[in-house]
Amino acid sequence: MFGLGKLFYVIVLTINGIAVLSEDRFLNRIGWGSTTTSSSANANLQNQFNQFNTGLESSEGSIKTKLINLISAVRTLLRIPLIAINILIILYEIVLG
Repeated sequence: MFGLGKLFYVIVLTINGIAVLSEDRFLNRIGWGSTTTSSSANANLQNQFNQFNTGLESSEGSIKTKLINLISAVRTLLRIPLIAINILIILYEIVLG
């Protein structure tokens, strides 16, 4: 059966997958590195000020920029908590299997 434990495992594995993406080997090659967002981030900020009342942006660049920022945030902010969560999951699986 599919339960909350399996859902937790799927979420942790997905975040692990995002966290281990190499910026040099993978993200820069497809144009999703954090260095490629600096010029587009300034343009995106200007678009946000221009479209303040709409609240939603439909351009592809803004979605791509948001995904790049999400990936870099996961890689920097969740690195230490993911180590602890992975250790707890491994210990849980070893003890209670």
